[in-house]
Amino acid sequence: MKSKKVLALLMASTMTMSMAACGTSNPAGTVTTDTADADDAEEVVEETAEETEAATEEAETEEAAADEAESSEDAGDAADASGDLEADLTDIIPKETVTLDVYDQLANYSGEQTGWFGKIMLDKFNVKLNIIPENDGVYDTRMESGNLGDLVIWGQDGDDYQQAVDKGMLFDWEEDDLLTEYGPYIKDNMQAALEKNKGISSDGKLYGFGFDVTRSAEDPGSFMYTWDLRYDLYEEIGSPELTDFDSVVDCLAKMKEVCPTDDNGNPTYGVSLFNDWDGDMVMFVKSTATAYYGYDEFGLGLYDPGTQTFHPVLEENGPYLTALKFYNKLYQMGLLDPDSQTQGFNGMQEDYQNGTAFLNVFNFMGSALYNTPDHLENGKAMFPVKPSEATPIRYGLNVYGGNRIWSIGANTEYPELCMAIINWLSTPEGRMISEYGPKDVCWYYDENGKTCFTDIGLACKTDISTEMGNGYDGTYDDGSFKMNNSTWALDAPNPDSNGETFNYRNWASFSTEAGSEIEQKWRDFAGADTPDEYLDKYDYVLSPGTMYTGGVHSDELQVVWDQVSTCVKDNTWKAIYASSDEEFDSIVADMIQQAEEYGYAECVEFQENEAKLRAAAEDAAMAE
Repeated sequence: MKSKKVLALLMASTMTMSMAACGTSNPAGTVTTDTADADDAEEVVEETAEETEAATEEAETEEAAADEAESSEDAGDAADASGDLEADLTDIIPKETVTLDVYDQLANYSGEQTGWFGKIMLDKFNVKLNIIPENDGVYDTRMESGNLGDLVIWGQDGDDYQQAVDKGMLFDWEEDDLLTEYGPYIKDNMQAALEKNKGISSDGKLYGFGFDVTRSAEDPGSFMYTWDLRYDLYEEIGSPELTDFDSVVDCLAKMKEVCPTDDNGNPTYGVSLFNDWDGDMVMFVKSTATAYYGYDEFGLGLYDPGTQTFHPVLEENGPYLTALKFYNKLYQMGLLDPDSQTQGFNGMQEDYQNGTAFLNVFNFMGSALYNTPDHLENGKAMFPVKPSEATPIRYGLNVYGGNRIWSIGANTEYPELCMAIINWLSTPEGRMISEYGPKDVCWYYDENGKTCFTDIGLACKTDISTEMGNGYDGTYDDGSFKMNNSTWALDAPNPDSNGETFNYRNWASFSTEAGSEIEQKWRDFAGADTPDEYLDKYDYVLSPGTMYTGGVHSDELQVVWDQVSTCVKDNTWKAIYASSDEEFDSIVADMIQQAEEYGYAECVEFQENEAKLRAAAEDAAMAE
């Protein structure tokens, strides 16, 4: 039997596994820890009593430090107390490099995780990660094979997850004390999210937790739908008032007149799209409805958290079809990149990096890609300019986590190793590294405990094509976190910092004076120093975090649902590319007719009932 002191030492020491080169990384509450080992542990390492008795004097000194940390009531002090302890994961780290299959319904990447994050995984866990994204037939094929993968990451579709649970395809985290032994940080900090997972699993067992967890239901979320616009061009055309979709179209047309080519001399457009993330509907159409009306994606339609009303996808003059017409109008006026349907995420990403497109409703696809040091220095930038009639959604942070679930395949040979990896990604260090890159290479904590970018880290954040160096191969983008899921919400508190969150936009070191003349011009226009401060001045729709999780379709309904969804997506893209209003109206009419023939009404009836369940969960959450 191990003594409690030795166990505490081993748990605390895992937090600071030696990292040959640390730095920042890379794409949305629980119980606060009371002891150092709960806050800092990554994996519990087994060690025999005989080995403990033979420990050196240095190990005894480390054990004393761990005891001191264990008695601390402050999580930050605990992190500091264990900060210099050497990790020992010898019981689960493979002697020979192991490749873990990561079946990931959220991934935009296929193949081995390379670059800086790949090296960190190799150095820390002696593993390579083989990313397997969700494409047509991949889920069914892997289910039929009886092996989903080692690490399994789920998208929004709760049906796939429930089917995997029912067929015994996921590893029970409480079997053989897997969570307790190798996921102590998760266990001590994400209790509400873990309980939610038990509640949504048909057998009541624990298979993981959802993404974007926070520590308190009162933690505010940042705006994601920010209406990022080429502000330099907006100024150049006289800063016209933006009120509705039509005024946005007119603005983009004038921008193209004054800026007909991008950085590489290619034609410019108002917007550039891709179809990689299309789910039940076309992602950019439903997301633009979310950015404008504040209605959240909800099955085959959108849900208004303000009125708790469901708007079916094909509702006449509804949010989806209105946003669809916006994109068709852009296409008819030559303001939509004609490669949008076929270029994929990477093509879209290059367009915004190169200034090919002027507007994006997402901050992480607009300003985050375009605002490189070179562009800023030359007086070019994307910043939020919201149409006055738009009331974008703002998500309340959720102690229960969202629906994108971290889990482990039932047939993995390495459940402890998988658990240890997810646990590390859930520590403050793991969350920071996956978001911003290696510690001390890309970011660090200053003498006051505030979070700061290094010069290379800031360069990587503002230009993902920046070469990493510092012992890492390739660019920042080459090594970015390809799993494309998160543990803690970006706006959740980072207990390793001095009162800051994981979100760099709100760090004291980042939220100071304007970094460029063009940024100062936007601040003067906005009457605010940050996008959140600007958008917070106007009306928005709050979507509170709740225990709600979407219901499961019957086999019969799923067949109907898939037919209707395919019909909607295929015809949406056709309608986007309609050459005239008459052709657009004809395509939409055909889409509605076909969907109704497939059984659209059944889908609407199901989702209207789900809206009642979501509303009840919201009422309960707001009453707490």
